[in-house]
Amino acid sequence: MAAISVPLQPCKQGCVMEINAEHDRDNSPLLNENEEIEEPKQGMIFSSKEDIYAYYKRYANQIGFSVALRSQHVGVNGELKYFVIECSRAGKKKSKSELNPLKPSLSAKVDCKARLRAILQKDETFMISKVVLEHNHELISSDIRHFKCNKRINTPTKRRLELNDQAGIGVSRNFTSLVVEAGGYEHLSFDEKDCRNYIEKARRLRLGEGDAESIRNYFLRMQRENSNFFYIIDFDDNCRIKNLFWADSRSRSSYEVFGDVVSFDTTYLTNKYDMPFAPFVGVNHHGQSILLGCGLLSSEDTDTFVWLFKSWLL
Repeated sequence: MAAISVPLQPCKQGCVMEINAEHDRDNSPLLNENEEIEEPKQGMIFSSKEDIYAYYKRYANQIGFSVALRSQHVGVNGELKYFVIECSRAGKKKSKSELNPLKPSLSAKVDCKARLRAILQKDETFMISKVVLEHNHELISSDIRHFKCNKRINTPTKRRLELNDQAGIGVSRNFTSLVVEAGGYEHLSFDEKDCRNYIEKARRLRLGEGDAESIRNYFLRMQRENSNFFYIIDFDDNCRIKNLFWADSRSRSSYEVFGDVVSFDTTYLTNKYDMPFAPFVGVNHHGQSILLGCGLLSSEDTDTFVWLFKSWLL
């Protein structure tokens, strides 16, 4: 009989509890959305970082706060040693000049200390080594759908938003139809702003007819002319160009000599796609700026920058 490891609480020997997939699925707090979640305790064992995050997020939703992964430590062998998940309101709050009183935020920083810390065990499981339960702010369980960690737009809805946008249907009408279909705002895991942000990102990926092929042909021609020309293209799930990176032979050779100091910034080009342009810039022995590589990005989130930096280091 198949079994899956779902760490719910520590047994007396500190082992990972096994949940039978065919019999006990409804008894698992991680799998049963309607069951009350036990509060985190020091010594609880989990099989993975993902399981701990899912558990703590479920607990946070139940209590009324949002969570975020704040820090982690990876050993020299690339193995995760420990990590910390905190209340999203941890950290120092912004100055009064940075806050807009007309737009209160559920995630404003108030230096909340609520968190948990988990460490890797010898058997490759993770144990909660420290827990702080107390919050220094009000908990709002009725507004959990507004928390960033809970916001998501599923694939069918994304496709519907894109099709309606291409048909000329505005974002407001697009979102209103989703609200009516869901039976109210409270039944959606996203809001109109999330829809607007997604459509703007999708538009950047929607290159004009022949543009994607022209880019690819240009890169191939440059590579034929000089084998040291390097480029890499990142595609999305629909095989559309998502991100680009390229560096010619001069940029690559310059980096070998003047790569001690590199600056990186993103600025928006005044083109019809509004894609962020991301140049890597160095300084030569004359104090002049030199180009070490270029990128065009669909967004400025963490995953995109990780892809870009890895591409640059290839």
